[in-house]
Amino acid sequence: MSLTLYPSLHNKVVFISGGSSGIGAELVKAFAAQGAQVTFCGTQQGGGAALIEQITAAGHPAPYYEACDVRDISALQSLLERIQTRFGPIQVLVNNAGRDDRHSLDELTPDYWDNCLNLNLRHHVFATQTVARCLRAKGLGGSIINMGSISWMRGRPNLIGYTSAKAAISGMTRSLARELGDAGIRVNALVPGAIVTARQNELWRNAEEDQKFIEFQCLKFRLDSSHVARPTLFLASDESSGITGQNLIVDAGLAQVSVAG
Repeated sequence: MSLTLYPSLHNKVVFISGGSSGIGAELVKAFAAQGAQVTFCGTQQGGGAALIEQITAAGHPAPYYEACDVRDISALQSLLERIQTRFGPIQVLVNNAGRDDRHSLDELTPDYWDNCLNLNLRHHVFATQTVARCLRAKGLGGSIINMGSISWMRGRPNLIGYTSAKAAISGMTRSLARELGDAGIRVNALVPGAIVTARQNELWRNAEEDQKFIEFQCLKFRLDSSHVARPTLFLASDESSGITGQNLIVDAGLAQVSVAG
């Protein structure tokens, strides 16, 4: 992936949740290529180690990784505090971790519902809380990027827990942008469309589904994680210093068509 270099990201401390696989792993690689001090968490221990090896082999600074389940808010906040003690304030926070498990309304239970929100929404606000406290105390601005999804805009079925969480991210982002703006902390949402990842390939992707998405999109190619990484770098950099409270949709035009399925 050929990337624009953003000098403002060099040596900046970045934290990415869910960075050991999928979109998160691409984000880790992209920020490392900027010369940032990248830190990340995930639940795939082997994936994290392999990613670090890949990045250092490419000649980029080694990221720092710890395994952490973002549903455990105490563990997540402790990790963020340890990182800030060791590396300095986290000035770029990417709340990326999430999981789009399929489930029907009839299958839904209170525990499953709570788990969906814990995986896809709750950790965003508590990670932001921890990072923002440090930035305020140090008198520093920063950029917080919440990972949304166009799935709620399209009303996709069998995803009610996931789409509810992702819809809430839009409102949460706008409120946080207002609350943190006086400290120079920007908060935006990056809203991907149908992104091809290893998980999608394993569980759902096939030629028929590919063709369906391409027909619905304005741009006639499948998006991959690099299409998410590039605008995330922009939102993290000083080039977007006047942008906050926004939802940046990266979906090749898919959300323009309201089609359930």
